[in-house]
Amino acid sequence: MGWGEYRMSQSPDFKLSRDPFGKLVLTTSEGIAHSAVVPVRSFPITAPHQGIALVSVDGHELAWIPSLDDLPEENRHLLQEELASREFMPEIRRIRHVSSFATPSTWHVETDRGETTFILKGEDDIRRLASPALLIADSHGIQFLIRDRYALDGASRKILDRFL
Repeated sequence: MGWGEYRMSQSPDFKLSRDPFGKLVLTTSEGIAHSAVVPVRSFPITAPHQGIALVSVDGHELAWIPSLDDLPEENRHLLQEELASREFMPEIRRIRHVSSFATPSTWHVETDRGETTFILKGEDDIRRLASPALLIADSHGIQFLIRDRYALDGASRKILDRFL
């Protein structure tokens, strides 16, 4: 069977497991095992639970998952675990303060993963995504997500507006 033959429209017909090294293994209904598969989100910010491809080591799509809700609990859990270990994009919930309104500046923020500090090198490191989302890259290349800039508290919005 060639790659892409496991495209699923309803309930995906495969099993996910881990090998002794902790790598994700996809086993098809025919019993063919593919080691070290990698989940790739189609729309990681706007639709993170929809459109996920399982890709082989050589980059071929082995399976398509329309929605995480389509998966049995065990497969869904393993897939969410794998995605969480591969992706690191803290979501900014509040901007406490910035060292300066000129760049580079040090930002003190609260994220969904706790408080942190990062350096914003320039205003061009703040990218507008599908409104109202923003993506902020720090000086080390870590991406911070603001899912809805209008949902931030007033003080955070005021600080952010100075950089937009």
